[in-house]
Amino acid sequence: MKLFDDIKSQNVLHLKGFLFLALGIVAASLLLHDNLSIRTIARLMITIWAFCRFYYFLFYVLEKYAGRNRRYAGILDALSYLFKIKK
Repeated sequence: MKLFDDIKSQNVLHLKGFLFLALGIVAASLLLHDNLSIRTIARLMITIWAFCRFYYFLFYVLEKYAGRNRRYAGILDALSYLFKIKK
């Protein structure tokens, strides 16, 4: 398996997803450990929600409703498509 090949193993994909989840939990925990307040918790929740909605927009809304008939290779591919439309 080459370094930049697509991951085909379901076990590796599940591990990758779990590692992203663990990274997010650790990062949020460290942030809240430094400054635990209702305002910080609310801001963190709004930030997570907004990024989730942006991700949904890039990979579902544009694909299903904006007339793009192919899937995106990643976030950079989706963003490059958005900037090409404006030109």
